[in-house]
Amino acid sequence: MKLNERSLAFYATCDAPVDNAGFLYKKGGRHAAYHRRWFVLRGNMLFYFEDAASREPVGVIILEGCTVELVEAAEEFAFAVRFAGTRARTYVLAAESQDAMEGWVKALSRASFDYLR
Repeated sequence: MKLNERSLAFYATCDAPVDNAGFLYKKGGRHAAYHRRWFVLRGNMLFYFEDAASREPVGVIILEGCTVELVEAAEEFAFAVRFAGTRARTYVLAAESQDAMEGWVKALSRASFDYLR
């Protein structure tokens, strides 16, 4: 399958049902600050936007082969999306409530194709 920014943006914002959506706090890659972003989970792609009204995603995380686990962090209700490998990035996210965190952890764990092995 060939994907480009335009097709990803369309897929991220199309009217088809989503697997999960809502606000999460995302820890910056280079900076330790958390930023509130709107997240949309479709299949094994986790899109994030500046806010819920945005029409183009700021980024996308392909969840294939990831693990999702709770972590100790400055933010309450934090969890991490980790990938295998020494240079692989870990995404630290935080929900706004315990219920939201549990829902996201379950949805993201199901979205990773690695759990089928």
